[in-house]
Amino acid sequence: MPDALSARRLSRRGLLAAGGAATLATLLAACGTDDAAKPAAGNGNGPWSFTDDRGTKVAAAARPTRVVAFTGVAAALIDFGLDKQLVGVFGETKRADGTAEPQAGDLNVEGVEILGNVWGEFSLEKYAALRPELLVTHMYDPDALWYVPDESKAKILPLAPSVAITTARVPMTKPIERYAALAESLGADLSAKKVTDGKARFDAAAEAVRQAVKANPGIKVMACSGSPDLFYVSNPKVSTDLMYFAELGVDIVVPTKLEAGDYFEALSWESAGKFPADLILLDNRSTALQAKDLTAKPTWQQLPAVRANQVSPWDAVPRFSYAGSAPLLENLATAIRNAKKVS
Repeated sequence: MPDALSARRLSRRGLLAAGGAATLATLLAACGTDDAAKPAAGNGNGPWSFTDDRGTKVAAAARPTRVVAFTGVAAALIDFGLDKQLVGVFGETKRADGTAEPQAGDLNVEGVEILGNVWGEFSLEKYAALRPELLVTHMYDPDALWYVPDESKAKILPLAPSVAITTARVPMTKPIERYAALAESLGADLSAKKVTDGKARFDAAAEAVRQAVKANPGIKVMACSGSPDLFYVSNPKVSTDLMYFAELGVDIVVPTKLEAGDYFEALSWESAGKFPADLILLDNRSTALQAKDLTAKPTWQQLPAVRANQVSPWDAVPRFSYAGSAPLLENLATAIRNAKKVS
């Protein structure tokens, strides 16, 4: 069995290794207490504070203008209207061919300092040189800062205040609302057309999923990730996107023998057919084996959904913004509408 750190890493990396401006404002108002996010006034001069999901109130004399974030977080903040404030990122950002990873979204990967491009890589020297005023990342487990290495966090965290947003055991809409609130506190205009258009697209996509489920009932969906030795089946009771899909009516496989953290069940490839499914959502990150890589696995090839060509890419670490998450819902709706019962 892996130790606690390895389990957390596997749980998200290996496998799992969301209207208009008025509607958006209402959602954000429900996100937390009055002091959860206090935007600085006017041009950004004056005190700033934000209470994160650890319950930590982060405060500064002025609104932070030099923000370093996990790549997916940076992309989400850009979707909400930030730009020049983002000076550095960490986490998978560029592929081997130099193109941007999907989670980078609209982030200009050539215009920010990349502190680390893989799990466990975080350059303390580059981070210090950026003169950071705020560090932002996901929090899948209590007090565990996503992609901030445990072995060096004692040197990283004193250099700037940090904000952590919960991204597990709550539906996907919750971290989206929280990142929107953070972006607003940092100067983003949530009434901007870019943001309200993203919210409208998200709402329409969510309704499309509901309608697809109604139009094609009984489709069993399994979210999974492949590694050379193991086949991971994700748990919709913990994974925030799958939890939201289930709220929309999607019938998602619930694994029964969970690993540490409860994120997934790890199966040997010989047992890959344990859970019947009509549609497979396959982790599309570069850290996971893709469908073309799995053709050598006989048990993968024998899965009814694979034989029926009913395998859809899955962003296992979503981009928690309305614009970033809407395509996930649109793709899911299409996949469900087109699926046939095969299990």
